[in-house]
Amino acid sequence: MSRPEYLAPPEIFYNEEEARKYTQNSRIIDIQVQMCERAIELLVLPEDQPCYLLDLGCGSGLSGSVLEEQGHHWVGVDIAQAMLDVAVEREVEGDLLLGDMGHGCPFRAGCFDGAVSISALQWLCNADKASHKPIQRLYKFFSSLYACLTRSARAVLQFYPENSDQMELVTQQAMRAGFYGGVVVDYPNSTKAKSFS
Repeated sequence: MSRPEYLAPPEIFYNEEEARKYTQNSRIIDIQVQMCERAIELLVLPEDQPCYLLDLGCGSGLSGSVLEEQGHHWVGVDIAQAMLDVAVEREVEGDLLLGDMGHGCPFRAGCFDGAVSISALQWLCNADKASHKPIQRLYKFFSSLYACLTRSARAVLQFYPENSDQMELVTQQAMRAGFYGGVVVDYPNSTKAKSFS
């Protein structure tokens, strides 16, 4: 099966039909829930209070629903209007914003206690338009994300790099923007379940 990011830009690939299929697929829902729960675990949030979190590439709000269930407040950003329309139909509790992660995170400084992104970051590694330069888009994304997080906050971005060069590109731009840490690989010996955060 071809990777969706090679078939079309996300705002075109996730049309109304694909958005509904994605949100109704029990396998995708289960995977999304598991990956979001793992991301929350890696955020190491305080247990005694709700946090204000950012969900990048929030799609139809599947991850946001997990954040809600754990008592957190969230804002979701996605480039695909059809996915956000499904999130509205699902009556998710988070605030939703139509936006391109490659243009940066349009939020005031230090307002989020953490950020998650499930299966969205790899889209920034592609040049879908002549004006798209992956290095610049990744740096804009990471530098604006860094700015809108509190100084003690973490960002956990689960993604599927195509190869080690893509992994290096993402890591370099994150560190250049001020992030430190590393890459967590869950299920490293599995071809299907292997996941990078």
